[in-house]
Amino acid sequence: MGYDVIGIGNALMDILVSVEDDKLSKMNIKKGTMKLVDAKEIDEIEKSLDKREVKTAAGGSVANTVYGVSALGGSAVFAGKVGNDEHGLAYEQKMIEAGVKSRIARKEGSTGRVVTFITPDTERTFATHLGVACELEKDELFIEDIRNSKVLHVGGYELESPVMKKAVLHAMDAAKAAGVKISIDLADPGLVGRNLNEMTYIVKRYADIVFANEEEAKAFTGKTGKEALHRIAEVCEIAVVKLGARGSLIKESKEGGRVFEIPGLKVNAVDTTGAGDSYAAGFLYGLTHGMSLDRCGKIGSWIASKVVSQIGARLEKIDRKEIEKIINK
Repeated sequence: MGYDVIGIGNALMDILVSVEDDKLSKMNIKKGTMKLVDAKEIDEIEKSLDKREVKTAAGGSVANTVYGVSALGGSAVFAGKVGNDEHGLAYEQKMIEAGVKSRIARKEGSTGRVVTFITPDTERTFATHLGVACELEKDELFIEDIRNSKVLHVGGYELESPVMKKAVLHAMDAAKAAGVKISIDLADPGLVGRNLNEMTYIVKRYADIVFANEEEAKAFTGKTGKEALHRIAEVCEIAVVKLGARGSLIKESKEGGRVFEIPGLKVNAVDTTGAGDSYAAGFLYGLTHGMSLDRCGKIGSWIASKVVSQIGARLEKIDRKEIEKIINK
C-alpha cells in the first residue's frame, strides 16, 4: 500500500488548560513564554491541574501536519518515539483513531509533553518536557514506508537534536534514492539562526518543498516577502512563505518561476497554535492528489483558518462539503 505523506517528528502530548495569571506566577513561569522543564517538574505541574478541565491531543508540529493530511482524506504515516507510560499509550491511540498509521517506537522513560496554559486574555504560555521524543533512532524507522510514500515531511526541530537528526538524515537519504519528495518546515526563526549553515546545507541537499513563515524566511535568507521567497526557491522545487492572516506566497522554480499569491481568509482568530502545521497539511494533501499549486495553497489557507478559529492545534471535524468547494474551485 502506498501513502501520501509520511512524517517523522517529535511525539509530544499536548495538554491544554485554562488558568488565571496568578497560577503561572506560583509555578514561576513567565507569561507568554515557553519554559523547558524536567520530568519531575512536568509531573508536579500535571498534579496541580487535577481539578481543572484539560484537553489533550497527540501533538508535535510534524504530527499535526500528518494528522491534517489524514483528516482531509489522505493516507498518512507517523514515526516518532514515546515512553512506556500512560501518555505514550494515549498518544499512539489518538493517532490511530485519527486514521494515521502508527510507526511509533517506545522506550523506558517519559513521553514528551507540552502543557499549554491559556489565561483569560487568551495568551498562551508553555511548559515543555521533551522526554524521549528526540530519541528516535535510525534503526527504528520503517524504510519501506518511506519508499512507498509520495512525500516525506520533517521539521527543523527534528534536525537540531543529535539522535533524531541522524534518523531524519537517514530517512531523507532513503527518500531521495527512491524518488520520494522531501518536505521541510523550517519550524522556528531562532532554530534557523542557531543552525543557519547546517540548515542551508540540508535544504540544498534534500528539500523539494520548503515551508517557512515570514520570520523563518528572513532568518534563512536575510530577506523578506517575495525576495525571501525567490531566495528559497533557488534551492528547492517549491517554496512556500506563509504570511499569517495575509495568506501565503508560493513559487515553483521549474515552472518559469511563477509566483502564486494566496489570499488569507478572514476569521475570528482565537488560537494561532498549529496554523502553520495545518497549512502544510492542506498544501501537501493537494499536492499528493495532483492539484495545482494555487489550489494547494487555498486548501492550506482554508484548514489553517479553521484551526485558528478554535482552541487547539488540530481541526477535529472537517466539513467535506466545504472542503470540496475549495478543491473544485
